[in-house]
Amino acid sequence: MSTATTAVPPRAVAPPGRLRTALRRPAARKLLLLGIVTAVLAPLAAARWGSGAWPDALTVDLAGPLGRANDWIIDNRDGHWLFLYFFGHISNAIITSVRGVYLVLLALGWAGVTAGASLLAWRLAGVRAAVTALASFAVCGLLGMWVPTMRTLALMIVAVAASVAVGALLGLAGGLSDRMFRAMRPVLDTMQALPAFAYLLPVVLVFGIGVAPAVLATVVYAAPPMARLTAMGLRGTDQGVLEAVDSLGATGRQRLLTARLPLARRELLLGVNQSIMMALSMAVIASVIGADGLGDRVYQALSTVDVGSALAAGIPIVLLAIVLDRTTAGHRSVGSRSAGLGAPPAVAGGGWAPRRTRTLTTWAVAIAAVVALGRAAGAKSWPDHWTVAIATPVNTAKDWMVDHLYSGIPGIGGTADWAAHYTGWVLDPLRDGLQGLPWWGALALVAALAWMIGTWRTALTATLSLAAIGVLGRWNVAMDTLSQVLAAVAVTLVAGFAIAVVAARSPRVDRLLRPVLDVFQTMPQFVYLIPVVALFGIGRAPAAAAAIVYALPAVVRIVSQGLRQADPAALESARSLGATGGQQLRQVQFPLARAELLLAVNQAVVLVLSVVIIGGLVGGGALGYEVVFGLAQGDLATGLMAGTAIACLGLMLDRVTQPTKPKEG
Repeated sequence: MSTATTAVPPRAVAPPGRLRTALRRPAARKLLLLGIVTAVLAPLAAARWGSGAWPDALTVDLAGPLGRANDWIIDNRDGHWLFLYFFGHISNAIITSVRGVYLVLLALGWAGVTAGASLLAWRLAGVRAAVTALASFAVCGLLGMWVPTMRTLALMIVAVAASVAVGALLGLAGGLSDRMFRAMRPVLDTMQALPAFAYLLPVVLVFGIGVAPAVLATVVYAAPPMARLTAMGLRGTDQGVLEAVDSLGATGRQRLLTARLPLARRELLLGVNQSIMMALSMAVIASVIGADGLGDRVYQALSTVDVGSALAAGIPIVLLAIVLDRTTAGHRSVGSRSAGLGAPPAVAGGGWAPRRTRTLTTWAVAIAAVVALGRAAGAKSWPDHWTVAIATPVNTAKDWMVDHLYSGIPGIGGTADWAAHYTGWVLDPLRDGLQGLPWWGALALVAALAWMIGTWRTALTATLSLAAIGVLGRWNVAMDTLSQVLAAVAVTLVAGFAIAVVAARSPRVDRLLRPVLDVFQTMPQFVYLIPVVALFGIGRAPAAAAAIVYALPAVVRIVSQGLRQADPAALESARSLGATGGQQLRQVQFPLARAELLLAVNQAVVLVLSVVIIGGLVGGGALGYEVVFGLAQGDLATGLMAGTAIACLGLMLDRVTQPTKPKEG
């Protein structure tokens, strides 16, 4: 009996075939299910709805209600209690704050502002940041842009303070409450995907033209990164530390102040940095609705294609962005200093507070001495005889480039020919193809792409976002915008990946590219339109060129960082097996950097969309033109529906290009 065994047939233990092995992968199962659903539903959809664009029967006409709301706002803006006692007080508070900060900057004079900015940069980020601040403010004065720079800086200080305060409060609520965090995420995602230009119309209708709507639009645009990073920092606190604090009997308030906020210091300071950079970008765009300063100079130069004047105003914008970025990016230094946000070092007899007081007193005395010297010299603003006019030589160089590059390059044509070929060979066929795609086919394609890299929630969000565009009656113009975005993203990714590969393999190339990428990444979107209009003329091509240049630095930086962080052991193993450089790149580095590559694609889509919308100012057409038209005419119906369609398009593109890990279940 003991020798009896139960033999298992060989077929039962045979290894599965290739098909069964492939179907074990979630992506393969999703692909198979999508193929079955498509084969079943596509003929039914074609028989029921045909193959045209979004049907009129499924659209909702909001022009009437929005038009009536627009008329009511205009009629009651000067007399209704809501505007007089609520919005009016908000507007007056903003105007008073900006004016107060501006008067303080003028009272300090150019010497006081330069010295104060340099000392602050030195204290927060070190000597290099201080030298950068000193040189940057000096260049702003040399270019004759001191007063516009101070106007922009005053608006920035107020807008950033409000953005950080609002974002910190929202992030605090999201970090402490799971329910609040879940409610905030879709709102923050939508606001992050919405291009800056779409924020302008609602605030203009309520607050009119001027500084107040510019500040409010900047706050709405710049607060989300602060909120998101604050919530992430608080939710990522080490649970062991929190348990230790709880064991000591700390209250909820003490746990927040002594543990969670100090441990989230890096995220908080990164949120401040991101809010500052986005606020500066928005402050320039807000010049369209009456914000004075450097942005207004750029906008006026754009209307006349005056590259020299635009460059004279654009350089201070870039320098101001670099100074603010370098100063606030020194969070590592701040975190390590006793005067930072962390807990002070233990000093016998409470010596930390007196030392900090002495430091602040030294700062105040030094700045006061510089201000006194400047006022004694009788120069509050930058002296006129210390300025350098660059507009004329820059315009002369621009004219030469236009004469020789616009249509004068033998054999390959000029920039005008390239723009025409890009429009005729790429943009037009792509737009016609998207507009000719059956609307139900577009929805199915978006759902499939989003589900393949994410979850069913991701696919549902992307599909509903695209469907909302059709319901609003903006299907064809949205497909036009989408064609511009896809074409520009393709060029951006090809160029960005090629440059990133070289930078990742050559430290020398990486060092040479770093300052160039810093300048291009800190330059606001608005500034890119000036040179491309001069070289490519008016149309969709210059908008695409500006979008490519604007998005390229982020792609290069993200991809090169991902490739450099590839596991050295895996690379060494590939070399030992005789793999060539190309094989190492394709089979080792790219697979290991998959997360960074997908992030680069996502960032390229978001950044390109933001500039393509602004391209409505230079003939880009589509949704960007409708937003510009709504702003110029005060047409709430056209502008708001176009802005909503832009938000839906941005959210759809974000979901399709941003992978999410499905929950383990």
